[in-house]
Amino acid sequence: MKPKSPFATLKSFVADLLLWSFFVAGMAASTGAGAVLDGTDKNVATLAGVAVSLLTGTRIAKKPRIKAFLSTRPVLWFLFLFNGAVAVASYFLVDGVKGVATAAAMGLVALGALGGLVSGRHRVRGEAGRLVPDTRVTSR
Repeated sequence: MKPKSPFATLKSFVADLLLWSFFVAGMAASTGAGAVLDGTDKNVATLAGVAVSLLTGTRIAKKPRIKAFLSTRPVLWFLFLFNGAVAVASYFLVDGVKGVATAAAMGLVALGALGGLVSGRHRVRGEAGRLVPDTRVTSR
């Protein structure tokens, strides 16, 4: 594989910088809109921030290095246990629709991590089954 040109490296760096900047801005807008705005403006800013952070977050998660990190067993276990605990705690500690919505969202993340753990286990078993040495006799 030949090395990237300086222009391609710069272009990739700027694209990554913009992607991460939009992600951070979306997270800030979704969490900080209540401190600055009221009423409908607050709801619009929060939903727009959530949408921007979700879109950019999914793009970031598809990058090979991030994807490899997120699919490791320790990270999946952490996501499963932490998000499951937050889902249960938010259901009991936060009143009303906010508690139920938070519990549902965190529960979905926990179930997604559990799915990654279960599918990883089957994949490892399946690969191990195929690695049986070939016992056929070959003539020379």
